[in-house]
Parts: sequence; structure tokens; C-alpha cells
Amino acid sequence: MKNIRAIALLAAGGLLLGATTAVYAQEVKDVQKQIDELRSALPKFAIPMREVGDRFQNIYFAAKGGNWALAAYMAKYMNGSMTPASVTKPAEYKVWKSFYDETFAPVNKTIQAKDWKAFDTAYNAVINNCNACHEGMGYGFIKVVKLKAPADSGINYAIKSEPGDVPK
Repeated sequence: MKNIRAIALLAAGGLLLGATTAVYAQEVKDVQKQIDELRSALPKFAIPMREVGDRFQNIYFAAKGGNWALAAYMAKYMNGSMTPASVTKPAEYKVWKSFYDETFAPVNKTIQAKDWKAFDTAYNAVINNCNACHEGMGYGFIKVVKLKAPADSGINYAIKSEPGDVPK
């Protein structure tokens, strides 16, 4: 009799464990589906890169106008706009991160130093690097040029400011 109870309890436990495992497996599938749906809704690379381009152009006019805080702000958020690509296009994001941390670093340094002449040189070098990168990645038809006016005309680029004025 004890053996029959033990077998019945083991069988019930097995059924319960099996049902629990099946429910858990379905929950994992549901969570993965939600993650995949969220990932597909994030911008890939082209959309954030469009914001990068606009901010990059605005940096030039901010620095030229002596609005160093605006230049620093644009540079900071230019980089931040690429964050979705770290999830949606991780290989391309590594290229971006390397570009921002290494190639773009002289621009950031000249903004902090408020050195217009060095900034202009570093900024033009970045344009050349952008175009070389685009070419190397098969996007040679995307050629960055320095605009004659900022991408966003609704900002006063001539307010005198310090790069450290940007809130953390």
C-alpha cells in the first residue's frame, strides 16, 4: 500500500513538474517574443545616423559662434543617439563606438579647450574619416559635406558659453 502511494505521489509530482516545465517554457517563449518585438521596433543604424549627421553639422556652427556648451551638448547627444544600434546592429555599433572614442576624440578635446583653430582642423579631419568609413562599409554614396548653415536653424549658435555648462 505504501508503495502504491509513493508511486502515485511520484507520478503526480512528475505530472506537476512536467506541467510546470511546460508553462515555464511557454513563458520563456513569450518573453523572448516580446524581446524580439521590442528589438524590431528600435531604430537600426540609418535613423540614429541621421541624427548624428544633424548634430555633427550643428557642432560646427556652435563652436564657430563660441557656444561651446552647445557644441559639447551636440557631441554628447550625437554619441547617445547611436545607443539603439548597440542592440539592433552590434557589429556596426562597435565601428561607431571606435569612431567616436578615437577618431572624434580630437573634436571633443578642442571643444573642451575652446580652441577654434584646432577645432576646425579636427572637424575637417572627421569629415574625411566619415567619408572613408562610409566608402569602406559600402556606403560611398553617402558623402558628408560641411553645410553652409546649421541643420537646425531654430537655435542661437552665437550665445557665448563654456563647455562645462552642459548639465550632467
